[in-house]
Amino acid sequence: MNEFGGNWTKEKIDIFMKYVPAYLTIMHSMIKGKHYAKDWKLMFFDGFAGSGSIHLETGEGILESVATKILSLDDNKGFDLYRFVELDKTKATNLETLIAANFPNKVGKTRVYQEDFNVVVKKMVAFLQKETNYKTLMFVDPFGMQVNWSSLEAMKGLAIDMWILIPTGMGINRMLQNDGDISEKWLEKLQVFLGLSAQEIQDHFYKKENIQHLFGTEEKMIKERNAIELAHLLYKSRLKSIFDNVSDSYVMKNQNNSILYHFLLASNNSTAIKIANSIIGKGISKF
Repeated sequence: MNEFGGNWTKEKIDIFMKYVPAYLTIMHSMIKGKHYAKDWKLMFFDGFAGSGSIHLETGEGILESVATKILSLDDNKGFDLYRFVELDKTKATNLETLIAANFPNKVGKTRVYQEDFNVVVKKMVAFLQKETNYKTLMFVDPFGMQVNWSSLEAMKGLAIDMWILIPTGMGINRMLQNDGDISEKWLEKLQVFLGLSAQEIQDHFYKKENIQHLFGTEEKMIKERNAIELAHLLYKSRLKSIFDNVSDSYVMKNQNNSILYHFLLASNNSTAIKIANSIIGKGISKF
């Protein structure tokens, strides 16, 4: 069982699971209607699948994970392949056990990778480049900054719709020290996560100010006050270099009303974005 999840966890799952039926309805309709020259198939890819259930910290009980909900869909309206990634060995084993016990009819088209997300993405990309008749729906739900920018760049041009959770407040903002004195380890992590150089990160999130003191004037680096907003807008802009379209963002906040994440869809399909925006627009917070 996953031991981490707040009120925003349920919101995120609800948004995604409202999108899935619309996605599948359109895709199956087009495939059956022979709108495509190819014999298209559908793959679901969960980048941080967990064990199948989530214990809410608020004491509100246990949630079925996206992996469990997706596997519960009717075979005729579901996916042809299911790929789940979970680095934690215990959780990956529990998920495999759950699948074998509750979804035996799907074992043959399901695989659980007990590996790093970024490693498995390379395998997925190689598969999709070879098996060009697959369309893929991805759910990328990291709890931190585990997604390397290079992993996303590798998806460019592929038939992928990707919902992704961006740790704008939970990750990026926390690493951006107010005085710009970011540790070498954190700066390297930001570079890998954003796909930017140290100078580009500094230019985006900091400004130079002249501080007056007894001995004269000193130039200092000052973090921008709206760093979380800047992180969100930067990531969306970066995604648009890979995908044709990016949806509005759903803002995930904790009980103290502090922003933790932004949740959005990146796709090469404009219709997918319209559906996502409609769902997000009915939520309690969008940006």
